[in-house]
Amino acid sequence: MTSAEAGRELRRMVRINEGIKSVVAAAFKINLMAMNAIFLAKRAGQSALGFGVLSNELRSFAGDLQQQMAALREATSASVAAVTVLVKQSRVSRLLERAGVEAQGESKTLIQELLQLRAETRLAGSNQQMATLNRGLSHMIADTVQLVELGSVLARSAKIEAAYGGGFSVALMQVSSDFEKMIGEIRQSLESLSGTQEEDFVA
Repeated sequence: MTSAEAGRELRRMVRINEGIKSVVAAAFKINLMAMNAIFLAKRAGQSALGFGVLSNELRSFAGDLQQQMAALREATSASVAAVTVLVKQSRVSRLLERAGVEAQGESKTLIQELLQLRAETRLAGSNQQMATLNRGLSHMIADTVQLVELGSVLARSAKIEAAYGGGFSVALMQVSSDFEKMIGEIRQSLESLSGTQEEDFVA
């Protein structure tokens, strides 16, 4: 991995982390909204029983989403650590190259052999390691997209149940619309994450 590739990879991780932060913030809001919705459903009574169940499921969804984002953040941290190691190894190689220019005789030959060995092992190892980490990130993002689809189904179902909320139906409908809006924002953030992962992939 060249210095330019390392820089690009680190910038990519920063963008992914920003996307993770926005999803975490949205999941936190959904959790609060779900708690309020559960309370509202209890006030509405028997007519909003289904809405209350769905609100509880949305609260669980928010918790699952936060856990998924925590795992994704750990994965990006592992990628940053791997890139940092590669950058350090590259610096060591540059120092050896300078030493090889100034060295003479057997020392020069040994340094050149060491550089050749480092180059071969580093190239194979770094490419494989980064490819493995990036595949893991891609799978985790895809899993999160599927989880958000479940959240979207729950929000749409809550909207249907809101219509049966009697005197509370207008308030319940507003809450379910807020759920849909928030999940839509999460979907956009994940689309951006997926695009970042695919466009700047370093193999």
